[in-house]
Amino acid sequence: MAFSKYTGIFTSGEMAFLQRIFDQLCEEHRLALQEQGQRDQLAHEIIQAFENGVTDEVELRQLISKRRTAGA
Repeated sequence: MAFSKYTGIFTSGEMAFLQRIFDQLCEEHRLALQEQGQRDQLAHEIIQAFENGVTDEVELRQLISKRRTAGA
């Protein structure tokens, strides 16, 4: 699990939510397990947006996806 090191910060429900978003975006952007640096950056972006108040699943996924597409 990519978010396991953050378990002290978020509830188990929030962790499941963030993990689901992370998994969906990894699949969408075709980030393989070997691309650890890119996966870590994605996790950071998701957590940062969530901590800044983006808590709707669709909105969060779209926000991060747009950022990553614009940065490509």
